Amino acid sequence: MTTSDPARRSAKAALRQLFNPILAGATLTERLIGCLGALVATALTGFLCGLLLGPDPHLPLIVAPIGASAVLLFVVPASPLAQPWSIIGGNSLSALSGLVVAHFVHEPALAIGLAVSLAIAAMSLTRCLHPPGGAVAMMTVLGGQAIADWGLLFPIVPVGLNSAILVTLGIVAHKLSRRAYPHLAPPDAANLHQTRDLPPQLRAGFSEADIEAALAAMHETFDIDRGDLKQLLMQVELQATIRRHGPLSCSDIMSRDVIRVSENDTPETVRALLLRHNIRTLPVTDAEGRLLGTVGLRELIGADGAIGANISRAATALPHDPALALLPLLTDGKAHAVVIIDEDERIEGLISQTDLLSAVSRALALEEGQDLKPALNRPMLAVG
Repeated sequence: MTTSDPARRSAKAALRQLFNPILAGATLTERLIGCLGALVATALTGFLCGLLLGPDPHLPLIVAPIGASAVLLFVVPASPLAQPWSIIGGNSLSALSGLVVAHFVHEPALAIGLAVSLAIAAMSLTRCLHPPGGAVAMMTVLGGQAIADWGLLFPIVPVGLNSAILVTLGIVAHKLSRRAYPHLAPPDAANLHQTRDLPPQLRAGFSEADIEAALAAMHETFDIDRGDLKQLLMQVELQATIRRHGPLSCSDIMSRDVIRVSENDTPETVRALLLRHNIRTLPVTDAEGRLLGTVGLRELIGADGAIGANISRAATALPHDPALALLPLLTDGKAHAVVIIDEDERIEGLISQTDLLSAVSRALALEEGQDLKPALNRPMLAVG
């Protein structure tokens, strides 16, 4: 091996890195779906605009920057830059910015720079930043017969109309492909007990202040909503916990003798079972033994007749799922137990908050080489 071999390999690795996907979570399937969505949506946008506006030789069916909007809409639909208001407002305000600059500045080179700059400012102030807006502003300044003919209406027709039709088709396409659009960041966890304490899942780990401090320290602007960033970091934290404590599965810790009730049982029967077995939640099954939901004392308030109409949605998992992945479910203040089901939604077992807490405490004791029994057996002081 020559001394230049390591340098050559390093150069090749750096070259390959330049062509690696830069979007986290990007897959070939996602890209193909994006291609198909952009194909149908842009073609239909031009077709519909042609029907609505008629054969005007001075009015384009679709403005070129709409193609860039389609890339964002179908390739990165979760981006803040690809949301409906960003596309419609960003493109329309950018066209208006271009018209304003073109009216006052007649030097082309200066005008295009000012138009893009003004478009960025307008989009930032109105919270609709959209990169293709820069191209819209530049196109408007450079002018043409269509822009001259339509004047102040140009930001609305065709730019606003193109953008609105594209967004509408994007919403339909994402709904058909079972993707959430417009994208909304998950809401912050709430304390369901109406006290001033933070929700249990927010009392440990990082905080909002930590995220703000990290962003400030990095001096970078990231194309991700703060709420999405928070959820991503929480998921990373959870996956790291699962990895550190080994492949403990739900089937390893679940209760298998599960007390359950039928959808046709009465509130009295359910209440008696809850009190007799000192439990807070009972799974409810249909006539074929498939899980329908859960019922507890809260659902029994005011219940009359069969309890099938009073059940709540059940938190579920599969037997091979990592047990520690249930932490978010069992610390959200809503679920007291997770029902373990098979592929046919038949009950295999149940994991309560106590079951998971016991498993976590054992895992921590094994990791740190400690014995928890002395602490657990220590007498507790009575207060009051």
